[in-house]
Amino acid sequence: MDYLCIRIKQAVRIITYKAIEQYTALHTDVKVALDEWYIKTEQSHWQCFADIRQTFNSVDHVGNKRYVFNVKGNTYRLIALILFVPKIVYIRFIGTHIEYDKIKDCSII
Repeated sequence: MDYLCIRIKQAVRIITYKAIEQYTALHTDVKVALDEWYIKTEQSHWQCFADIRQTFNSVDHVGNKRYVFNVKGNTYRLIALILFVPKIVYIRFIGTHIEYDKIKDCSII
């Protein structure tokens, strides 16, 4: 029996924009960059890490379904938990590169 693999073109759902709103209320210089990340992510159809890399070439997988994105020229970092099958992205951390460096294990955030 032959099987045909069909890629479903369902965009991801981001939980939640409120994390970006709260962070940019205190750090207004990163608002545009985070909004751009949000829009690109919301319009994507990721099914694997390679798909994320096509959208954001500097993303790193840090284990346990967590991915680190460089934001605004690597001044800020965003950690997201990405579940490919239900197409959900959970924002787990937004902070400066210095704050990110203090995290002992990104895979548990």
